Amino acid sequence: MAAYMSMGEAHRRIAEYLNRFYDAVSSQDGKSLSRLFSISSDSSLQFLADALNTFQDANRIIRQSESSQYADIIVPVFRALQSYRLRNLVESYLAFEKAANAFVQEFRNWESAWALEALCVIAYEIRILAERADKELASIGKSPEKLKGAGSFLMKVFGVLAGKGPKRVGALYVTCQLFKIYFKLGTVHLCRSVIRSIETARIFDFEEFPARDKVTYMYYTGRLEVYNENFPAADHKLSYALTHCSPLKEANIRMILKYLIPVKLSIGILPWNSLLDKFNLTEYNNVVLALKRGDLRLLRHALEEHEDRFLRSGVYLVLEKLELQVYQRLIKKIYLIQKQKDPNKAHQIKLDVIVKALKWLEMDMDVDEVECIVSILIYKNLMKGYFAHKSKVVVLSKQDPFPRLNGKPVTS
Repeated sequence: MAAYMSMGEAHRRIAEYLNRFYDAVSSQDGKSLSRLFSISSDSSLQFLADALNTFQDANRIIRQSESSQYADIIVPVFRALQSYRLRNLVESYLAFEKAANAFVQEFRNWESAWALEALCVIAYEIRILAERADKELASIGKSPEKLKGAGSFLMKVFGVLAGKGPKRVGALYVTCQLFKIYFKLGTVHLCRSVIRSIETARIFDFEEFPARDKVTYMYYTGRLEVYNENFPAADHKLSYALTHCSPLKEANIRMILKYLIPVKLSIGILPWNSLLDKFNLTEYNNVVLALKRGDLRLLRHALEEHEDRFLRSGVYLVLEKLELQVYQRLIKKIYLIQKQKDPNKAHQIKLDVIVKALKWLEMDMDVDEVECIVSILIYKNLMKGYFAHKSKVVVLSKQDPFPRLNGKPVTS
């Protein structure tokens, strides 16, 4: 609820904002200018919103100020602030979008990149305001469409930045905002064109971008590689994001690990339990334990228990494919037990023994099903050996019968 404010105090606050705007542009102070657009995150601007709702003729003050030449930007910013304060989120978004378009036109005319920080704040704000506007629309039964509109605006901003000169270092930040929109809307295929521009255009040098933006970019492109089941590329990108992420940003580290752990598991690398506990990723505890034990029942139970969480993250299918590694581990344990009893015959494993081991795990399979699974393990190079079909025995290679993945995914 807005606090009471006198007309004189309201006038003073509006004039103060206009002076700050003019001073920031005149001195090319991008940091100070950026604060004047932080509608959703700067609480001090809410006092300005109260002033605007008290003093109804702010346009007159704008016309009389030195900032009058920037009225196309300031007037809709004021309208966005007023609407945001009154929780009219759709109106706030529409007004801010108008201000953002006017700012981009000015930004084009400025030769240097001094206002880049302000443009990045605008890119962030338009995404946040669009998300909140869509929630408002959905709550009254209307089609949420503002986030899609914000994506179109940010593509125009990307086009402004994707040229030669110092402004191009802002392109990756805008790209990351686009990724957040596309992932939110479920239109991740739209990421491809932006990725192509960043990774193939000669005007961009990835290392010149800010570290924060590089980490975010690698996180999202790593997630895309997970969806595409390109695990070596996903491992590279997510590992880069983890290595370069600030150790103080534990929430961000957790987000990266949520995808990096399934990728590492798929290439045979298991995380420490202490890591899972530290970052509250305990949903993976039983998955890891199942891989260590060769316990198919435990793996399926873990997937069932956390199914909703894994599905929301998009890693369920990745984890489901770990079953082959679990089968490999189970058969390896049988092999090691036989080796202790009779080293000369350890490499000969009766399929019936595997059936009994699975039955002990409450997995009901017949010999034919087990033979099929073992065939797949041999085909995918998780086991070396061949079948003696008449005797229903798998004969393992005496040298390295269970090859390590060594960071390589199980072949498709």
